[in-house]
Amino acid sequence: MIKLMKYEFRKTLFVKLIVLGAMALAEIAFLVGLWGDKERTLSLSILLLTFIALGGIMIIGLASVVILHRDVSTRQSYMLFMTPNSSTTILGAKLLENGLSIVMAGACFFALGALDITLLFAKMGQLEDLWQMIMSFLHSINQEITLDLPVMLSLMISILGNWISTVTAMYLGVVVANALLNGKRFSGFLSFIIIVILLWAVSWIQMQAADIKASIQTVFLIDAGIALLASLVMYIVTAQIMERKLSV
Repeated sequence: MIKLMKYEFRKTLFVKLIVLGAMALAEIAFLVGLWGDKERTLSLSILLLTFIALGGIMIIGLASVVILHRDVSTRQSYMLFMTPNSSTTILGAKLLENGLSIVMAGACFFALGALDITLLFAKMGQLEDLWQMIMSFLHSINQEITLDLPVMLSLMISILGNWISTVTAMYLGVVVANALLNGKRFSGFLSFIIIVILLWAVSWIQMQAADIKASIQTVFLIDAGIALLASLVMYIVTAQIMERKLSV
């Protein structure tokens, strides 16, 4: 499993380096704008950092989906399944590597964002008034909404859990298209419909669970738990299809 995970990591390493490189450049621009009192540079760098953080996590997940599609639709599929590993192990290595990459990237971006916000407040103390305005607006929507560290962490866990669920749904869609619908008309479209239905089902279950009376932090964690449980179910289904239809 570890060897397979290392192999999967190497296949998506270039994409990860691009994301990290873009984040590093945006962070340098942020520091230049902050300490050089260049408001335009500072504003642009904040937008770039936010975009790269959100987009980077998505790109890392999508890169794994593209690799899986290439593995099961080209000659690489034959070579991959000739190895002495079950489809469950192969898919598990892909999912674990991608999940860990997403979590590590998310944790890195979260820590960097917390550091940048601290530097921003230390340099420009007047932003505290803006923060109070934001909190007052959020409390006018819901008194339970806070932006303290536990809530922010639970929100991050929810976002990462939901994206892992989305990637797993895409895994299932790709495998269905290439193992069950291969050669049939509109296989790609049908695969897309399957992905949409799966994501809608997960979202619907989360919405039902959100009706319980609990703190917003608890709701975020329940949301993440449902997403990860759905990921496990979709992983098992996908692995079974691969084992029966793609294994040599």
